[in-house]
Amino acid sequence: MRVAITGSSGLIGTALAKALLRDGQQVVRLVRHPPRQPGEVRWDPQAADGGLDPAAFDGVDAVVHLSGAPIAGGWWTQARKRELRASRVQSTRALVAALAKSPSPPAVLLSGSAVGWYGNTGTREVDEYAPAGTGFLADLVSDWEAAALPARQAGLRVANLRSGVVLSRRGGMLGPLVPLFRLGLGARLGSGAQYISWISVTDHVAAVRYLLDRPGIDGPVNLTAPVPVTNAEFTADLGRVLQRPAVLRVPAPVLRAGLGELSGELLGGQRVLPRRLLSAGFAFRYPEVAGALMAELAPGR
Repeated sequence: MRVAITGSSGLIGTALAKALLRDGQQVVRLVRHPPRQPGEVRWDPQAADGGLDPAAFDGVDAVVHLSGAPIAGGWWTQARKRELRASRVQSTRALVAALAKSPSPPAVLLSGSAVGWYGNTGTREVDEYAPAGTGFLADLVSDWEAAALPARQAGLRVANLRSGVVLSRRGGMLGPLVPLFRLGLGARLGSGAQYISWISVTDHVAAVRYLLDRPGIDGPVNLTAPVPVTNAEFTADLGRVLQRPAVLRVPAPVLRAGLGELSGELLGGQRVLPRRLLSAGFAFRYPEVAGALMAELAPGR
């Protein structure tokens, strides 16, 4: 299989490309800089058609679209919100426009998305059949998914990867947390009762590869572990794995003062279940967070 990947230098893209290459698959990296090595193709995610030659996808079997600026990259100023939207919605429109012009388009597009679609669900469990929530992030994800849908008119199977928090020692959520916890500064956020829908990077990559080979699955697919946990449970498990106390608490007013609108995403949460993956027979290697943390943070990993 020949797979084109956007966001191939990111946390998930790097792991996915490595796994595909290790198993003898071919990878085409869509990059925003001049190609530096074989297998790279330059594109411009803000151009109307991605700045891509229509023949760029010749021989490509599938596209995995993972581009997007980090959600937790700072205050949600109006400029920051525009950046988040452009890096997701506009880049997806550009990619889809390029795919539509291809004389021989790939069979499938797995397009990035997020559990932010559901908004703050409180303690209520939701799956792929739940409606969209409200708020900036829910609206952004809704538009992000909608931007991918026209690829169906070009004959592609389109699946939206509604990813939860990806756990990896190489970055993401654990990147800033682990050093703090090692110093004994681990703390739950607010009440700690808000749910975190998470997934290990190992299972995320495995799920993407599983979906590449499942022509009967399209539309939204939750990429989350089957056992979401509260912030308090996550904090306690991370402390135990690192063998450090985690008894502190960051009060909600402090978070609001320090992070503004973004704090709402940390004080709220989603209790998301991967119904479609489970129904399709996908087996999680790390269904529970303690095991995922132990695996990711094991010495020498």
